[in-house]
Amino acid sequence: MASDEQDVPPVLSPAPKPSSRPSPTSHFFPWATSPDIIRSHEKDAYITNTLSNQALSIIRSLRGARFAHAYTDAIKNLTELLYLSLTTLVGNRTLGEEYCDVVQLEDDSLRLPALARRIGYILSSILVPWTLQRVLPGFRQRVRTKLERSIARLQARSLLQKQQGDNKSAPATPFKLRFQTYILNHLDSLTSLSPIFALNIAAFYFSGAYYHISKRLWGLRYVFTKRIGESEHRVGYEVLGVLLVLQIAVQSVLHVKDTIVANQAATAAPGSEETGYSSPRQRNALSTVSMPPSIPALPADTPRYDLADDAQNTAGGLAWIPEGQQRKCTLCLDPFKDPSVSTCGHVFCWTCIRDWVREKPECPLCRQEALASKILPLRG
Repeated sequence: MASDEQDVPPVLSPAPKPSSRPSPTSHFFPWATSPDIIRSHEKDAYITNTLSNQALSIIRSLRGARFAHAYTDAIKNLTELLYLSLTTLVGNRTLGEEYCDVVQLEDDSLRLPALARRIGYILSSILVPWTLQRVLPGFRQRVRTKLERSIARLQARSLLQKQQGDNKSAPATPFKLRFQTYILNHLDSLTSLSPIFALNIAAFYFSGAYYHISKRLWGLRYVFTKRIGESEHRVGYEVLGVLLVLQIAVQSVLHVKDTIVANQAATAAPGSEETGYSSPRQRNALSTVSMPPSIPALPADTPRYDLADDAQNTAGGLAWIPEGQQRKCTLCLDPFKDPSVSTCGHVFCWTCIRDWVREKPECPLCRQEALASKILPLRG
C-alpha cells in the first residue's frame, strides 16, 4: 500500500494550498493517445445516440411523427447537453472516459478542470454549433442576395461601358466582378467550419491532444490512468494525420487550378461571366437536362391531395384508396397528405417519408433501402 501511495500523481488528488504545495515528483501518468481518446468519444457518441433515439420515440408517441421529425436536431442536442451536464458538469467522468480509463485535466495547471472550464467546454461543444447551424443558412441567404444584386449592377455597368466605348474603369470592373462571382460560387464552402475541423483533426492525429476544437479552446487534455509496463509502447494515429494532410493539399491544389482555369476562360471570353455563376465543373454538366414544366413541384405547406377532404379526393382521382386505416399514414397516423410510395410499395405522406429518409434512408415498415430520389408521389 505504501508503494501505491507514492505512485499516485498529485494532479489527481485535491489541490493543496499554495503555501504547502509539494515538490514535483518524477512519476506522472502518461498523456492519453489518440486511439484512447477516439474510443472514448465513440463510446459516448453511442450512448448519446441511444438516449436521443429513446427520447425521439417518447416524443413521437406523445406529439406525433411530424413534431419529432421537425425537432430532431433539437432533441439530440438537448439529450447530449443533459448527458454532459450529469457527467462532466458535476465533475464526474463520462461513461466513455471510464470505459477507456482516461481522465480530463487542464493542460496548464495539470489539475482537474475548474467549473468555468467545464461550463465553457459544454456550451462551446453543443450550443455554439447548434446556434451556427440555425444562423448560417439565413446569413448565407442574405449575403447571396446582396452578391447577386451587386453582380447584376457590375454586369450592367460593364455592358454600358462597352457600348459607350469607355475603357477607363474596364480593368477594375472585371476583377471585382470575378471576385464577387467567386465568393458567390463558393459561399457555402467559405462560410463552413469543415476546413477548421479538418485541420484540428489533422493536428490531433499528430499530437494526440484536443480531439474537439472546444477542448483546444479551453485547454483540456486526457491522461491515461492505467499503469503501463516498461516494454509496452503507446502508438498513435500519425499515419492518418499524414493522409488527411495529403487530402487537404490535393483538394487545395485542385481548387486553385479550377479557379485559375475559370479566370483564364473569363479573360479569353469577356462576356462569359455574364451568363452565370457556375464553376468550371458545373459548366461541363449537361445544360439540357431539366425537369419538364408540366410536372409541378409538390407544395411545401399546403398539400395538393388531402385524403381528409372527400371532395378533393374524388376530384383528384384518388378515390381508389379504400376507407379506414388504409387511408392513414403509419408515420403521422393522420389521413394521407400527398400520398407517396417508396420503392418497396409502402405509401406514406410526402412530408413524412421525405423527412424520414433524410434522417434514415430506409423504409420505416420493411427496412428496405429508400432514397429520397426514388420516392414517387401518387397521382390519380
